[in-house]
Amino acid sequence: MDRVEVVVAHAERATLRVGDVFLKVDADADRVDAEVEAMSLAPVPTPEILWREPPVLAIAAVPGQTLGRLGGPSTGSPAAWAAAGAAIRQVHEAPLPSRLGRAGRSSTDLAAEIGAECEALVAGGLLPAELVSRCRRVCEAVLRPWAPSFTHGDLQIAHVFLDGNAVTGIIDWSEAGRGDALYDLATFTLGHRDQLGHVLAGYGSGTDLDVIRGWWAVRSLLAIRWLVQHGFDPFLPGCEVDMLKSLA
Repeated sequence: MDRVEVVVAHAERATLRVGDVFLKVDADADRVDAEVEAMSLAPVPTPEILWREPPVLAIAAVPGQTLGRLGGPSTGSPAAWAAAGAAIRQVHEAPLPSRLGRAGRSSTDLAAEIGAECEALVAGGLLPAELVSRCRRVCEAVLRPWAPSFTHGDLQIAHVFLDGNAVTGIIDWSEAGRGDALYDLATFTLGHRDQLGHVLAGYGSGTDLDVIRGWWAVRSLLAIRWLVQHGFDPFLPGCEVDMLKSLA
C-alpha cells in the first residue's frame, strides 16, 4: 500500500481510503452507533463492517460506479436511475430504526431553521435577498404533515453505487433514521433534476413534486454557509446556488 486518499475531511469527521478499506473517523459515538444500526437494518446492499475501534469505523469498499456527481454530468441509463429509485423505495418501506434522522425534523423546528439561515445568508452577503425570498417560498411545500419512513438522510448521488442496472451498495448512513421519505428523493436528484422522472419510475407512487422541489430548496439553503465554512464551494456550476437559481 503506497498511498492514503483523503476522501473528505472537515471539523465533524473525516474519511480516508487505504486500498479497498475506508476508515471513517468520527468523534460522535452516537452518530457512528446510528450508522452501524442503519446498515444492519437496511434491506439493500451496504458496506461490510470490517472492524470498529472508536473513533474509527473500518468498512470495505463496495463495487460498482455512481450515476454521476453534484456539479457534473449524470451517467447511467434510464433503467439504472429507475433501479436506484426502486432501491430507495425498499429503504423507505423497511421497519423504522430507533433514531430520529436528519430528515425527521418537525415542521416547526425546520421552519425556524430555514428562517434563521435565510437571514444569515442575506446578512453575510452570500446570496441576494430577492433570490433567498423566492426560494424560501418554495421551501414552504415541505412544511406539512408526513408519515415517518426509514430514511438514509444524506442520500447524495455519490452514495449510491450500481453495476449496470443493479444497485451494488449504498454508503454513508450516519444521518439515517426516521424521517420524510421525499427528502431522500430530493437529495439524490439534487443537481440532476432531469433524472427525477426515471427515479420515480422505479420508486413508484406516493410522491409530490412540489415537496421534492421544496426539499431541493431547503437542502441547498441550509448547506451553503456550512459548505463555505468547511472549504467547499456551493457556487460551482450545477451545485447548490445554481439549484436555487433554477427554482427561483
